[in-house]
Amino acid sequence: MLRELISSAMSGVAFVSASGATPQQHPPVFTKAALRGQSSIPAVSQQPTCSLAFLAVGAVGSLVAAKQANKRRVNFSRSTLRAFENELGVQAPFGYWDPLGYSSDGNAETFYRRRCTEIKHGRVAMWAAMGYIAPEFFRWPGQCSLSEKLDFTSIPNGLAALKVVPGAGWGQMVAFAGFLEIFAATQDPADPPGKLGGAEVGLGKSYFGALGLYKAGGITDAETKKRKLNSELANGRLAMMAIIGMFFQDGLTGSAWGDWAYYTDSPLRAFENELGVQAPVGYWDPLGFSADGDEKTFKRRRATELKHGRVCMYATLGYIVPEYFRFPGFLSVSENLKFEDMPSGIAGMFATPVAGGLQIFAFMGFLEVGLLRQDPDREPGDFECVGRLGVPYAEGVQDPEARKRGLNSELANGRLAMVAFMGMLFQNGTFGTTGPQMWLP
Repeated sequence: MLRELISSAMSGVAFVSASGATPQQHPPVFTKAALRGQSSIPAVSQQPTCSLAFLAVGAVGSLVAAKQANKRRVNFSRSTLRAFENELGVQAPFGYWDPLGYSSDGNAETFYRRRCTEIKHGRVAMWAAMGYIAPEFFRWPGQCSLSEKLDFTSIPNGLAALKVVPGAGWGQMVAFAGFLEIFAATQDPADPPGKLGGAEVGLGKSYFGALGLYKAGGITDAETKKRKLNSELANGRLAMMAIIGMFFQDGLTGSAWGDWAYYTDSPLRAFENELGVQAPVGYWDPLGFSADGDEKTFKRRRATELKHGRVCMYATLGYIVPEYFRFPGFLSVSENLKFEDMPSGIAGMFATPVAGGLQIFAFMGFLEVGLLRQDPDREPGDFECVGRLGVPYAEGVQDPEARKRGLNSELANGRLAMVAFMGMLFQNGTFGTTGPQMWLP
């Protein structure tokens, strides 16, 4: 049981079968009726964790899971996320995307409520995104307010319009939205999420049909309807991201299409010309770690990023190369252990002799305090005794443009390697696979 709890903390769901348990061959599929009732999937308790504890427990979980798994692919059908993997909106490449585990209890009523909310927000965001775009190309003729002599053409676009629209106009919009919410576009729990209809007033209930038109006919072909509903969900998700981006760019530059050069107060300006600042995101610091503009802290973090990236590039190759090449002979003569007998991936940590592990740590310590010691007077990751391609005492790259291009490539490849290596660890620990199953379809 402890092994299962540790492994579930790493992946967000319980996935290691108890000894002797038979994996479920056909994961349950939730029908519309099931979404109106309770799921038969057992709930999985969620324990709050801090980030460091999560990393530590995740690493231990990977090791334990890998030790128990062989090279055959482990059946992962016990995941509670299987309950919703056949619902609308489950699309490649992520499948059912729930990284925070909100649906890990398999509760159908909660899923139904959240899906209704997602659809509503997506539809509003699609209208809002169009509300930013359309006024740039078309304005209604005439006046928005006769009493205030306010023309449609004089209303600014974006956030600035919030201060210009008259109070009576806001009252009309709120009243219209309330009318839809409580009377004309209500959600009946007996209907699928997002199927909205008007209240019955003696003439029967009326629904919104294709393209959101009131009392219009729906789509009768099942496959076409499924494709359209999936498209609506995908477009709604994109629109939610788009409108938030428009809000931020409008608020910081004065326009939804404003040039970021106008945002001269940004603290990120201090580092926008540093190495690693690449299109399309520019200087990427979504959590604002460098918002204080402290150069010393930036250099320390850049040195750490380079070190982690270099280690992960080697680690990623360490997963791939042993599948195609092994050194001949013995890794340990005293333990009669050959290189070809060593398992790949996490399991190799358990097979490595203790003396071998100590040698690895000693070698890393030698590099850390000697050859690869960071001089504070040099650029992050630039070591005095190391040249091109990390070869000790080799000549560096002399051409400035070639050097800049090479250093940018190293940063980009290191970032990719960090993501790739974490993915390999999780796949290795979850499924037990280490070979070409990771990188070949």
